[in-house]
Amino acid sequence: MNKRQRVKKNAEFQKIFKRGKSFANRQFVLYFLPVEGQEEFRIGLSVSKKVGNAVVRNRIKRYIRQSFLELKDEINPKMDYVIIARNQAASLDFHESKKSLQHVLKVAKMIQKVK
Repeated sequence: MNKRQRVKKNAEFQKIFKRGKSFANRQFVLYFLPVEGQEEFRIGLSVSKKVGNAVVRNRIKRYIRQSFLELKDEINPKMDYVIIARNQAASLDFHESKKSLQHVLKVAKMIQKVK
C-alpha cells in the first residue's frame, strides 16, 4: 500500500473516530467515514502494545494490509477506514484474519459485491 492509501495523522484518526460509524467482532473493530471526491480507500491501523510484542503487532498489520489489497475490488472506495486489532487477533493466521476482516466488512455493508 502506498502513502496515498494510508491514514497517518492523528487529526485524521480522530475525525474518523468521532464522525464515523463502527462495527466490531472479537478480533477487529472497524471505523469508517465517507469522503467526498476520493478515488481509492485509505486505511489506518491501530495495534496496541497490549496485543503483543513488536513482531506480533507488525505481523497483524501486514495481514490487515494484505487482506485489504486482496479485497480492494470489493471494498467501497470512497471511504476512510480505521482498523483496531484486539487481543484475539494475535492468535490468527493470515486466512483467519482475512476471514474475520471480511466478516466485519460484510456486517458494516462495506463490501460491494459478494463472491
